[in-house]
Amino acid sequence: MASTTSASVPSASAFPDGTTEYTPLRKNTTLDPKKPHITEQPMTLKNWYKHIDWLNVTFILVVPALGLVSTYWVPLNLYTAIWSFIYYFWTGLGITAGYHRLWAHRSYNATLALRIWLAAMGAGAVEGSARWWSRGHRAHHRYTDTEKDPYSVRKGLLYSHIGWMVMKQNPKRIGRTDITDLNEDPVVVWQHLHFLSCVITMGLVFPTMVAGLGWNDWIGGFVYAGILRIFVVQQATFCVNSLAHWLGDQPFDDRNSPRDHVITAFVTLGEGYHNFHHEFPSDYRNAIRWWQYDPTKWSIWVWKQLGLASDLKTFRQNEIDKGRLQQMQKKLDQQRVKLDWGVPLEQLPVIDWDDFREQAKGGRGLVAIAGIIHDVTDFIKEHPGGKALINSAIGKDATAIFNGGVYLHSNAAHNLLSTMRVGILRGGCEVEIWKRAQMENKDVSYVNDSAGQRIIRSGHQPTKVPMPVASADAA
Repeated sequence: MASTTSASVPSASAFPDGTTEYTPLRKNTTLDPKKPHITEQPMTLKNWYKHIDWLNVTFILVVPALGLVSTYWVPLNLYTAIWSFIYYFWTGLGITAGYHRLWAHRSYNATLALRIWLAAMGAGAVEGSARWWSRGHRAHHRYTDTEKDPYSVRKGLLYSHIGWMVMKQNPKRIGRTDITDLNEDPVVVWQHLHFLSCVITMGLVFPTMVAGLGWNDWIGGFVYAGILRIFVVQQATFCVNSLAHWLGDQPFDDRNSPRDHVITAFVTLGEGYHNFHHEFPSDYRNAIRWWQYDPTKWSIWVWKQLGLASDLKTFRQNEIDKGRLQQMQKKLDQQRVKLDWGVPLEQLPVIDWDDFREQAKGGRGLVAIAGIIHDVTDFIKEHPGGKALINSAIGKDATAIFNGGVYLHSNAAHNLLSTMRVGILRGGCEVEIWKRAQMENKDVSYVNDSAGQRIIRSGHQPTKVPMPVASADAA
């Protein structure tokens, strides 16, 4: 390892958008930048095979299929099963705690020993080098759900899960990201330069040797702890790109696809609280509640207690609570706009007292409450207090009656009354003043929701007054 840490770091060239693109540590001799990429050509019956990444298909689908078939002849030893699960967990942490939270998001610092272990375990998961994986993941966060997102769920659930791996991608279409820090990490650079050797050693040789030397199950170790374990940990990780963008709730932001769900968390070693993660990516936690399943978070915390990890980053709780509250308010606004809150006060016509009385005498069930005229004609027969009481208020100012003079009506009654508004009474005190101020574009204090609808909170309806108002016309 020491002899390779002095490898020169690739030079960077700045782009107008403030990012940097780096010369690959290993040149791809099969890619000619002057020729059109195969993805720029439509898929046809004659060229479909050129669109497929056959190397990835072999390792992700063909080899696991052969391993699954071989289980017919290779029995599963109990010790091998236990070892396969342990190594699955370790290599899973190599991805979630190493590739993802350490190198892609720098959510904590790790000692050299821990970084070497995480790089080894990440190689055992056979999901690319830490440098390649983290570069793509940073692009995913920066360009979520766009064409520059390397595994955008907008291209389909299957594509975001595995399609992006088995189909060739045009590297020029993946969004640029700054990976200066990765190129300066000797562990990341060494693993990237020697990735094939790392994969063979940690993906197949090491788990096979443990089972073989430990309890003489060489073939079982190769099949179960090697091939099939790789397949399971890969599919679990792929669920972060697919399932975590498709299943669950969005408690912090719903502008993009990331979601929170406990099922995804169980499948991915705690990476299932993805809506939180996309909103607060530098936080070393995915699950912020103590009872939420996030073994990756717990592992990082334990490493800190052992002196292997430090500077565990957490977002300010105040900002987390604000984000949650804002999203709750947004969802409330979406529900509020579907409800009938009555005609907005500023859209109601101003009616003179004499005109109000004349229409009431003409048979229209008009009642004035707090300066607002309501037509209760269709409600008279449904009034819980009977027809007589409500009929006695027609053509009169019933503010006192409605607000405790006869009966102190409920919040629900005020809400129902708001749907019966038909006008503003000229000279209706504060309501009329507010109405005129609105017409004159004066500054009036009120609160609107995100849809532009006025928020009417419980007990704050304009027909509700703090004390009964005396009225000469009230019976």
